[in-house]
Amino acid sequence: MPSDNDYILTLSCPDKPGIIHAVTAVFASHGHNVLDLQQFSDPTSRRFFMRVHFGPKSDSASTQHLNGPLEKLAAEYDMTYDVRPMAQKMKVLIMVSKIGHCLNDLLFRMKVGQLRMEVPVIVSNHPDYEPLAKSYGIEFHHLPVTKDTKTQQESQILDLVKQHDIELVVLARYMQVLSPTLCEAMSGRIINIHHSFLPSFKGAKPYHQAYDRGVKIIGATAHFVTADLDEGPIIEQRVARVGHSMDAKELVEEGSNVESQVLATAVRWYADRRVFLNGSKTVVFG
Repeated sequence: MPSDNDYILTLSCPDKPGIIHAVTAVFASHGHNVLDLQQFSDPTSRRFFMRVHFGPKSDSASTQHLNGPLEKLAAEYDMTYDVRPMAQKMKVLIMVSKIGHCLNDLLFRMKVGQLRMEVPVIVSNHPDYEPLAKSYGIEFHHLPVTKDTKTQQESQILDLVKQHDIELVVLARYMQVLSPTLCEAMSGRIINIHHSFLPSFKGAKPYHQAYDRGVKIIGATAHFVTADLDEGPIIEQRVARVGHSMDAKELVEEGSNVESQVLATAVRWYADRRVFLNGSKTVVFG
């Protein structure tokens, strides 16, 4: 069973022989027990990805003694890495517009301990969900946005990110296109839920587009946000079967359940340090 005293190491680097041996040797030589190790070598990008769940050293609750050896490995293998206590919750900023099922689902899962995260602040371009935020004791910012005020509004969002040490922004049905500036500033740290599969039905009212096409399955996609609308690297997708007798409203209702499940799964994986960017794709350790 995972313990809150355990740690997670994540790393990526160009692929070459000897990485696993080198990393595990560091743990062995410093008295740490490797509890779980997942790795993937991508033959296309030629990059290596690893997630290591390891236990604390018996005589120390710190991992400072690993800094030197890991820095040496990082230099040798051109490696980026991160070590986090498993108990450390990820700080998440959630953005929402007028459709709240994903927001409500994330907050409930956080409250009951299904998501290893904390939400210091919620941002919306509408005031509708301020009472919900207050019921969870979360700071709420109503930041309306127009074409003329977009730069100022997004600057306020970045100020909140800095102020609250936000690691991840979640677009829980936030129905505004983010500027390239914001996408770049938070690259690899914004997750969106797209209602319907990508790239079949983009933009507004994808369920209505799906209904008009007479689809037999609908789905949702959680993906990283990039400057290309709805084209970011995919983290998770799921589907639901629909019948010819269902109208567009029923498709929306069925789709909302899938959206909540897919977004919650993607956020949980990210908060547990299981998601790695790999060019236009992702590596996700389940």
